[in-house]
Amino acid sequence: MMFLFFVPVTISAQFSIQGLFSPAESYNYVLIYQVTPNAHNYVGNAEIKNGKFHFELDSTNPKGIYKLVYALPQEDYNFDIIYSAEEDIEFSFDQETGVRFVKSSENMLVSSYTRDMNMVNQEIDAYFSKSKSLDRVILRNLFSKKIEIQDIYENNAIETIALSFIKSSKSYVPDSYTTLDDYYKNLKRDYFIHVDFSDVYLQSSNFLIDRISHYIFENDDVKTSDMLKYQNRVDDVYVALKKAKVNTKIALLFQLWQQMVDFGLDATANYISNRYLLNLLNNHGNSELAGLLKNFQNISLGSIAPDFFWQQSNEDTSSKITLKSLNVAKRYIIVFWSSSCSHCQEEIPELRRFLESKSEEKIQVIAVGLEETSFNWSNLILDYPNFIHVLGLGKWTNEIALKYNVSGTPTYFILNEDKEIILKPDSLDELKEYFRY
Repeated sequence: MMFLFFVPVTISAQFSIQGLFSPAESYNYVLIYQVTPNAHNYVGNAEIKNGKFHFELDSTNPKGIYKLVYALPQEDYNFDIIYSAEEDIEFSFDQETGVRFVKSSENMLVSSYTRDMNMVNQEIDAYFSKSKSLDRVILRNLFSKKIEIQDIYENNAIETIALSFIKSSKSYVPDSYTTLDDYYKNLKRDYFIHVDFSDVYLQSSNFLIDRISHYIFENDDVKTSDMLKYQNRVDDVYVALKKAKVNTKIALLFQLWQQMVDFGLDATANYISNRYLLNLLNNHGNSELAGLLKNFQNISLGSIAPDFFWQQSNEDTSSKITLKSLNVAKRYIIVFWSSSCSHCQEEIPELRRFLESKSEEKIQVIAVGLEETSFNWSNLILDYPNFIHVLGLGKWTNEIALKYNVSGTPTYFILNEDKEIILKPDSLDELKEYFRY
């Protein structure tokens, strides 16, 4: 007699991510990361050919939030996807309109919810803004529609990762007739009431920082003049984070701080660090990040530029000169450059030509060469006899570069005659624009 033994075999299904990028010629590779609240774990990459890519996920890849990076710098050119480990993901991406999912029920669910909720919110906004006398029936129907959309999507998303995003996006709906002022006041009051800051999927995505940013900036153009308004809203955010874990508070406040730095809102960035973030970091033993925040304060707009010195030779004598003691101009340009930097080789000559056209103005350039050796630098500086040249050996680890938080060349600072930092131009064009007036 023959006995047949059936051994159960578990087959792990493999799923794929594929996308279509447009315009095709603008994209070459996509990098894929699996994201947790504490780490970005590299999964793999795929070449984009004729705008298309295809990537097979390994059966061991866990469900969760994945980040797709499609250009550099990575922190600016990426988007999140939900991976359920139960379905393929397919999307199209356009640099003007963003990502549109065409396969993946969870991602499509979140996208559809966002679209439908935005539409009804726009209807409510339009009605409030255009109607002089408010019709209670119309308002009740609009608010009922908003409740219905929320309920339908929450029910459809049960037992999915998508539910975390849908529930935390829920916004205020009045239970009776309300005025325009009361509606928007309560909308602001309840903005974070449904946000679960402890949810690991939200922590792993851009959702939390995007929601915070939207609250602070209200989709308006970023304005330096709105400093007090931004600071008051930072206070609101900190109250909303009251029950969040310390690590979550630090992560979100630091991301918000970085946004303020990127927008050139130095005063608000320093407000975040001084009022909240430095205390959290010091109590949590994160001295490295605390040092970064303090260093930024030293090079913020309105701060006295960090002092440094160089040796100045005259015939047989040599003397130590400090930035603080320098008194030869009404305005100063500190430029960090390098003899090995191709952008510098283009911009420094252009800077010289531009300043020659402004010869009647008292502008002094202090060029700090970040170098590994002095060989090339010592030859190149002969072309710029009107610049004050400072050799910064050690390049990125040079003491002056560290004081000024320099991470790339060329980097510019403009100072007034009192050595206060009055502009940190992102480009030579921005620098030139400043001196045109």
